[in-house]
Amino acid sequence: MLTVTRRIAAFAVLIFALGVSSMGLTQNGPVEFSLHAIDGENVTSQSVRGEVVVLAFGASWLPLSRNQMEGVKKLADQYAGRGVTVYWVSVDSENTKSKNFVSDDQLRELARKYKVAILRDPEGALSRKMGVDQVPSIVILDKQGNIAGSIGGMDPNANLTTQLSARLDKIL
Repeated sequence: MLTVTRRIAAFAVLIFALGVSSMGLTQNGPVEFSLHAIDGENVTSQSVRGEVVVLAFGASWLPLSRNQMEGVKKLADQYAGRGVTVYWVSVDSENTKSKNFVSDDQLRELARKYKVAILRDPEGALSRKMGVDQVPSIVILDKQGNIAGSIGGMDPNANLTTQLSARLDKIL
């Protein structure tokens, strides 16, 4: 009989496997976007053109997103100075009446804790445009801004850096 921890891990692996195959990329050609960074700047598709961009979509309240942030930090460190920009993209609501509301101050605290660059996609426009149907998910954009790869869902036992390194090295 499986322990609760093993059942949860097995379920997460199943969700991850389904996510990899079911994430429907809906964008053809370069992805155009403008997202609010928690430092007050806007990050646009034009401002990152010429770089490989990793967009890790997650929600601050989701425990797997915390694991994702740790992996995003390691990935950003590994590819620092190599033309790869890595962002954690919050899909948390900016509406104070929403049960999923998270303030910029709360996201700044997460950014300090996990040492990640955070952008906001509170209405989910960009994530929907990219076919993200679950969080956490990751979308990789090539230097021209085209979707070059994705991972839907997350295996809590997987090494995110290992999963993405081969894809990133191929794009670079």
